Amino acid sequence: MIQVFIGYDSKEKVAFNVLAYSILKNSTKPVSITPIYLPNIRNIFKRERNSLSSTEFSFSRFMLPYLMNYEGWGIFMDCDQLMIGDIAKLWELRDDKYAVQLCKHDYQPEEDKKFLGQVQTKYEKKNWSSFMLMNSEKCRELTPDYVNTATGLQLHQFKWLKNDELIGELPLEWNWLVDEPGYNKKEDVYNIHFTKGGPWFKEYSKCSYSELWNIYHEECSDIEK
Repeated sequence: MIQVFIGYDSKEKVAFNVLAYSILKNSTKPVSITPIYLPNIRNIFKRERNSLSSTEFSFSRFMLPYLMNYEGWGIFMDCDQLMIGDIAKLWELRDDKYAVQLCKHDYQPEEDKKFLGQVQTKYEKKNWSSFMLMNSEKCRELTPDYVNTATGLQLHQFKWLKNDELIGELPLEWNWLVDEPGYNKKEDVYNIHFTKGGPWFKEYSKCSYSELWNIYHEECSDIEK
């Protein structure tokens, strides 16, 4: 069973639904999808939101290994994505010598503000943690206490790992950053990430890949009714 955890944000319910549908539609293996929804983990995740928490799952994503009892592998995804490849192919890339495997982006966002007016924090390893294969057994440093108290940079820059050699690299096509510098639109990608704002927001209704997202949205619209 492929274990997928998706960050849930109450402002992007439709994005979560469409992403979950796209994963199921394109997978050739059974998939378990778990939303990381703050009310469900309030007894263990007690971190206060601040101006640096652009989404409700900014830091709760790092609870994944704990939620899996530090056993086995899990995939974390931000909800503002669209899976158009077979997630089973990603699952085959797991390598037990790593604690995490991800797309090692090397870019800086152009804007100072995110969608919905959130501050755009610029830092090394930006967006690395937005799509992760996590080897839970090798992520035991991520206890609830650590996740609740560590700084944002300690978490998102993987300071909790002994060294960067424990971070394996995935092809960028598994986390293709829509309309970001160096990420021109192309067809041969597996997972699309609407980092600037997705087609479910009026302001981004015409962004790259919006037509494709709308197709998936229309296909799963009966689920939403």
